[in-house]
Amino acid sequence: MRGTAKKGSGKGVASLVLIVLVIAVLFGFLFDLLLTQIEFAIYRKPPEYQGFVTKYSTEYGVPENLVYAVIKTESGFDPAAVSEDDAVGLMQITKATFEDIRDRLLNDRHMDAGMRYDPETNIKYGVKYLSYLYGKFGHWDTAIIAYFEGESRVSQWLEDPALDKDKNGILDSLPKGYEGGEKYLYRVNKSWKNYDELY
Repeated sequence: MRGTAKKGSGKGVASLVLIVLVIAVLFGFLFDLLLTQIEFAIYRKPPEYQGFVTKYSTEYGVPENLVYAVIKTESGFDPAAVSEDDAVGLMQITKATFEDIRDRLLNDRHMDAGMRYDPETNIKYGVKYLSYLYGKFGHWDTAIIAYFEGESRVSQWLEDPALDKDKNGILDSLPKGYEGGEKYLYRVNKSWKNYDELY
């Protein structure tokens, strides 16, 4: 009798352990699925802009997920966003930058600066500018900083012998007082990495 009770008890414990393991695996799977869905919600690719991002990132040779990272960081995908510096739209383009891209890079003189609010135009101009900055500076990190801080300011920093640069001539850090540029670069690169991993 005692031996039988022990056998039954052992089977009961084994069954319980198996049930707990199955529940733990199932819970882990569901938790993983939930986290992935949350990440997809945070790092979304709104369908209304996907065609524009694909079109212009392909045309101008800019990684598609970098474009999404810049839009997420700049405006959170709000086409009506306006900054304190009067940068507007998805990619936060100022009037002066828009006109410079229009006249110097795209030879698109008929385009009015009010078109910065148009999502397709805003994405086209923002991606073209990123492409230009990469062509000029030869490194995405520098291009991203120049997108935020301005092309001429970054050019001056690169020419300044007092600022530390790596063997490729890329700034190791920004001058004091420009921590915003470093934070911006970090946020864009983090988003870019997450977009690459998710998509």
